[in-house]
Amino acid sequence: MNPVELVQLPNGVAVLTAPLPHARSCAVAVFVRWGSAHESRALSGSGHVLEHMAFKGTATRDARRINLDAERLGAEVNAHTDKDHTAYHMRGLAGHAPELLAQLADIVRHATLPADELERERQVLLHEFTEDEDDPLSTAFKLFDRASFGLHPAAQPVIGTRANIERFTREDLLGHLARGYTGCNVVVAAAGGIDVDAVRRAAEAGFGGVRRGTPNVVAEAAWVGGLRTKAQGGSSQTHLVLGFPLPTLRTADAGGRMAAAVLGEGMSSPLLDELRERRGLAYYSACSADVLEMCGQFVVEASTSAGQMDELLEATLALLVRHAGRIDPVDHERARHQLAVRALRHEEKPLRLLEDAALDWFALGRVRSAAERAEALAALDGRAVRGVFERMLAGPPALAVAGQVPRGTRERLQRVLARAGLAAAA
Repeated sequence: MNPVELVQLPNGVAVLTAPLPHARSCAVAVFVRWGSAHESRALSGSGHVLEHMAFKGTATRDARRINLDAERLGAEVNAHTDKDHTAYHMRGLAGHAPELLAQLADIVRHATLPADELERERQVLLHEFTEDEDDPLSTAFKLFDRASFGLHPAAQPVIGTRANIERFTREDLLGHLARGYTGCNVVVAAAGGIDVDAVRRAAEAGFGGVRRGTPNVVAEAAWVGGLRTKAQGGSSQTHLVLGFPLPTLRTADAGGRMAAAVLGEGMSSPLLDELRERRGLAYYSACSADVLEMCGQFVVEASTSAGQMDELLEATLALLVRHAGRIDPVDHERARHQLAVRALRHEEKPLRLLEDAALDWFALGRVRSAAERAEALAALDGRAVRGVFERMLAGPPALAVAGQVPRGTRERLQRVLARAGLAAAA
């Protein structure tokens, strides 16, 4: 495929382009290095509120006009907030890429954040918060982040707190925007059947006037480890999230991704084969390497019954210990090929291609090519993957359990951890 190309405007804004001649559509996006991990505790959740409010009106367009301008071109417009960044993005016809970028520039740079709209949207956000709060798996992941990183802002939930959502003012959001949405923290990107020169001109017109600012850098999160539980009425299952530390994206280390694929990628993986096929302990279980600029987590998640919780954790820990001692060549081959196919699928998804490139730029100051990513994975032999598991197990695990959590769960899980030879979580 064609490589991602990058140029910088004088104010530090990076412009990424990925021309895909076979494509007749395009994806355009603005990525801002300003997520929930960049927020103080008092402002936790402000970025997510701002992302919602950016679509409520600009200096020249109201909320309906923002949506109509995109949809009359057949384009889809959306946004999302994460721990390490916020993204605004559109999908449309390739020939409309410059116009779509101009629309995003208006949303990102000229949002007026009307006070009356904030009061209405506040209710929507509180409904979203309640829905998230009632979800036991989401609760388990929030507990897991706290167990992993303690009070570091990487552990803050993107959605923030109910109290913060209830009290944020227009001035709070304007201040958040002014502090974080600066030139050296912005990537403007387009991929598809695009005219690269036209895209760059649109990026210059829309973002050339942004104040340069300084990089929004968060100190790396130290791994804490621990055990957290929360019982939630109405849940008939127990949701576990177990994890260990991984290097951050700043290291460009591919070991965690390979280890996660070896253990839990696909129905034939050791994790799914053992937990579901052999023991019937779970319908759903997954393994992932969640690697961001300021933190990294190796994550195993599963949903089971309260009565099978101990056995599921014991079986999962036994698999981790086994992989620290030996990597099955067949599993290694499967994982390598699955990651290769996944990489190709990402290259065929313009928005995912652009987001991966933008996060590289923020963390590494460069964009890795597809070949470099593939070579990093290919260099990981069985011994290297085994070493990933060894290093993870050397530290205390983070374990979170939510949903149906009977009395005495903490003590039971601590005993399982101790039997596995791991430091019992506090």
